[in-house]
Amino acid sequence: MATWSNFNLQNSNSPLMEHLMFFHDSTMLIITLITAFVMYLMISIGTNKFSNYNLLENQNIELIWTILPSGFLIMIALPSLHLLYLMDESSSNLITLKIIGHQWYWSYEYTDFKPIEFDSYMTPLTDPNSFRLLDVDNRIILPFNTQIRSLITSFDTIHAWTVPVLGVKADALPGRLNQTTMTIMRPGIFFGQCSEICGANHSFMPISLESINVSKFITWVKSF
Repeated sequence: MATWSNFNLQNSNSPLMEHLMFFHDSTMLIITLITAFVMYLMISIGTNKFSNYNLLENQNIELIWTILPSGFLIMIALPSLHLLYLMDESSSNLITLKIIGHQWYWSYEYTDFKPIEFDSYMTPLTDPNSFRLLDVDNRIILPFNTQIRSLITSFDTIHAWTVPVLGVKADALPGRLNQTTMTIMRPGIFFGQCSEICGANHSFMPISLESINVSKFITWVKSF
């Protein structure tokens, strides 16, 4: 989870989030190099005493400053397109989780095994044993190393179901089902929040997801 003075992204817990972090780092490296080069040119031109007032055109320079930025854009566009298609890929899903946004809480449904439905409300602020504004009374329970499909919708207004460590952020729209997939790589408890301004209590509908192994998940399903 995010902590104070944390300027980096949260540690990834899915293959998709790892690719997103690699893409972010490579893109920031390109931007930093371009910014440093442009700043160097501006300082060099400003401090240079020599100038050519008769220079009207230079085909070689125009060719370079057209092709070079195009090469950088291609270096950014190709992995970006790869990630876009990877985020939409949905195959061999073993579990389906339906997510419904309300004002201002979440509802979850598991329908692959037997009908399991529950609401998830934020725990009271006076609870000393929970993470403030992040913990809920009923957590999502999912197994790790399993391909999971999420169907996301809303009951009233537009919400957004977001778990940063999984690289998942999808809008919950009334009357529409949005689909996304995720694969959790390790056990733990992970937090998220609604990322749309959905009303007065927008900041009080957190997401809490607990990842366990498959055998414990089957035991949890049988307990309902």
